[in-house]
Amino acid sequence: MRRRLRLRGDASITLLLGTALGLLLYTQREGATPTTNAPRAQGKVEAAPTPGLRVFQARDADADAAPAPAPLVYEGDTPEPPTPTGPFDFGRYLRAKDQRRFPLLINQPHKCRGDGAPEGGPDLLIAVKSVAADFERRQAVRQTWGAEGRVQGALVRRVFLLGVPRSTGTDRTDAEGEGTRTHWPALLRAESRAYADILLWAFDDTFFNLTLKEIHFLAWASAYCPEVRFVFKGDADVFVHVGNLLEFLAPRDPAQDLLAGDVIVQARPIRARASKYYIPEAVYGLPAYPAYAGGGGFVLSGVTLRRLAGACAQVELFPIDDVFLGMCLQRLRLTPEPHPAFRTFGIPRPSAAPHLRTFDPCFYRELVVVHGLSAADIWLMWRLLNGPHGPACARPWPAAAGSFRWDS
Repeated sequence: MRRRLRLRGDASITLLLGTALGLLLYTQREGATPTTNAPRAQGKVEAAPTPGLRVFQARDADADAAPAPAPLVYEGDTPEPPTPTGPFDFGRYLRAKDQRRFPLLINQPHKCRGDGAPEGGPDLLIAVKSVAADFERRQAVRQTWGAEGRVQGALVRRVFLLGVPRSTGTDRTDAEGEGTRTHWPALLRAESRAYADILLWAFDDTFFNLTLKEIHFLAWASAYCPEVRFVFKGDADVFVHVGNLLEFLAPRDPAQDLLAGDVIVQARPIRARASKYYIPEAVYGLPAYPAYAGGGGFVLSGVTLRRLAGACAQVELFPIDDVFLGMCLQRLRLTPEPHPAFRTFGIPRPSAAPHLRTFDPCFYRELVVVHGLSAADIWLMWRLLNGPHGPACARPWPAAAGSFRWDS
């Protein structure tokens, strides 16, 4: 009997310790769970006096204090790009970094003309970075937030920015790879004839060549859209509430400088070779990048676009496009304007409600840009916000009755 009681006591203690250990592991797991779709930032973000401004604060140098987390760097700020990354050859980049003029293979020279455009130009030009294979994303943008025409009385036009697709797969023969490269131009030409919104340049469409898209688009817009009032530039995986964007721009003067978005300051370059955002000191030796707007989506005035086209032509190319644009702004002595409705990190869950579902029209109807959505997410949110019954906000049932239709 005494031995049986001892065994029961041991079993009870074991069960109690196991329960306590499980609760401890669960608590640690909950504390380590990210609250957004973007990569977690490394380090501490100090509150800034200006709403929407992200300040990346370096750790304090205190020998007696406990080791602090690593300072925030670019990788913690930037969501996954929509373009292929792959290994990056810095030697080749440094040898070819001064090559900045590539032919325009597909053009839309009449994009900003006619249709009653004020003073010959549209009120808003939407420019979306894309790659050849992302036809599904382009279709989602065309038929949702990026539709051309009149929105709240403003004339909206749209273009997609592409480079030449690289051969995919290392196990293919050279002939197959060449066949892949020659396959896409025919498809893009057909797409251009159908939608008249493709701009294709003759550089390889890689992540680090996004800077080439930046300078070529600035030059193109300055030449073919000289009277455009405002330009929104972003990725194909963003949702844009164009109505809110136009309300933000309504009191603005397109003849005054403006570049607004999710502004980041004091972001530090990554020195770890394993990172796809690795920048060696030979390429950039300063400890922090200039202030820049996250490349997921930002808006600029027509005059700023034309000034940037000139400034960027004088700034040495840098392999990260939004940081490069920050360098061009720095040359012009312009400061990007932070706006809290530009969410290049996605929508974070409130700390008081960590299990709250943030993919909800109640959130999206108040914002301008949300980054990191699939084509299906863009379709669905557009339907929820623009359905026949209005936004399904704080309702336990769908906004629209009946089955969902992709072509509606």
